[in-house]
Amino acid sequence: MTSTERIKTTICLYLNYLVHGMAIVILAQNMTVLSQQWHVNDAGVSLVISPNIAVAYFFGILAGMANSFLDSGTYPALMELYPQRQATANIMIKAFASIGELLLPIIVAGLDHFQLWYGWAFLLCVCLMVVNFSFLRQRTFPRLTTNRVTMPNKKQNTLQKHIPLTPKKIILGCVLTVFGYISMATFYLVSQWLTKYGSDVIHLNLVHARMLVSVYSVGSILGVIVTALLVERIIKPVWFMLFDTVVSLLALVALTLIPTWWVALTLIPTWWVALISSFVIGCSAAGGVMQLGLTVMSNTFPRAKGRITGIYYTASGLASFTIPVFTAWISQIGIYEIMWFDVLIAGIGVLCSIVVLTLSREKKTIVA
Repeated sequence: MTSTERIKTTICLYLNYLVHGMAIVILAQNMTVLSQQWHVNDAGVSLVISPNIAVAYFFGILAGMANSFLDSGTYPALMELYPQRQATANIMIKAFASIGELLLPIIVAGLDHFQLWYGWAFLLCVCLMVVNFSFLRQRTFPRLTTNRVTMPNKKQNTLQKHIPLTPKKIILGCVLTVFGYISMATFYLVSQWLTKYGSDVIHLNLVHARMLVSVYSVGSILGVIVTALLVERIIKPVWFMLFDTVVSLLALVALTLIPTWWVALTLIPTWWVALISSFVIGCSAAGGVMQLGLTVMSNTFPRAKGRITGIYYTASGLASFTIPVFTAWISQIGIYEIMWFDVLIAGIGVLCSIVVLTLSREKKTIVA
């Protein structure tokens, strides 16, 4: 594959996630006009309820399936396109999704300012997907590779059939699957409850409480950029995983200890502790560490990148489903306890990173 063809294919793959980022926030950004059109309240819009709830469920499930297909196809393709920069290629997916999340509110604000139809934002996403689909059909993809060594196809295929699935690789695969759940749960919980925690527990005004989420989002974008620049060039993915999980744990502990005597002893204002902690959590927990885990897992099982991606993101999908259930139960006790629950999750993430680093230090465990 030529360099030009590789770039064209890469652009098409990333453009899908730019639109995906827009889709994540498009309902929330148009909640007012949609509630008027559908004759429901804001809760109805958030549940995507039209006059027929069965239709809403159908398209909700369809969207989930589409997202799964997109992940299981894109991540392996990018790792084959850039075998020497797999972690960076995967992390850039989150960067493009974040760009989409930033662009869509600007577009909606522009439409509202010029009093244009809100549906142009939806049609823009549809047009981008249609155009990208036509381009993507013409793109070429590289053949599957299993390691850095180039050898004749017959010998390579023979060797691959006799690669043993060692107990260490099985343990590593299981731990990384758990990490897929933990990495999603850590930042998903913060993004959902940070505003409520700021207003109800730290007793910030609503403007400052909402600002914590904005600072967290800025931190996540910066974290993606920094991770993409440093990983593999300077720091290996497994070491970056450990660094990110430890930093996010420390930041979560600092955020959770704000209502206690600890802040008084530090002589740092509560607002600044919350602000810095939110930014650091965004950089570390939501700055691409989940994609790093997938990269390590795919390198462990290079012959099944698509299957591994499906398993890994199934675990992360379970987190986005179960965490709201857990937090709904914990919130009956108190919002403060929810943050301690996130500290516990982040602690498990650190343990997973340590296990992965320990097992992957043996070269034969990773190279397959």
